[in-house]
Amino acid sequence: MRILGVDSGLHITGWGIVDYDGLHLKYVAHGTIVSSASEEIGWRLGNIFKGLADVIEEYSPLEAGIEDTFVNKNPFSSLKLGMARGAAICCAGILGLKISEYTPNKIKKSVVGTGHATKEQISIMVQKLLNCGSVKLDAADALAVAICHAHHKMLYRVTK
Repeated sequence: MRILGVDSGLHITGWGIVDYDGLHLKYVAHGTIVSSASEEIGWRLGNIFKGLADVIEEYSPLEAGIEDTFVNKNPFSSLKLGMARGAAICCAGILGLKISEYTPNKIKKSVVGTGHATKEQISIMVQKLLNCGSVKLDAADALAVAICHAHHKMLYRVTK
């Protein structure tokens, strides 16, 4: 099964693709979708939608894992993050992917073993688990979401 992981952000949305056969993970691809704060919000959200649509079209994942929103001290930042997540969820849903959401702590525990891991620790573990070389932090977070999704698919299958 091919899985798309998404780390949503209005400035940078990371994405990562892994294959999962029930036992093993295999790195496929990763990248980022970037927009500038000087651009109009509608364009930025459309850019996320179109960028992820291109990724889905190119790599044909069947399922997507998306990081759940955490509450910022600044409600305006939370709202912007929610809009970016909405664009990603809408894109994946319209294109027929099954979508699962994971909290940041669940993702960190799945990849690093602790819910309070740093972005750098996540990046290092993703690179070790997938043997994929250097990965920028936002794309590493997205690959971590895909790994988390695969682990939870495996756990669900084992406990069934």
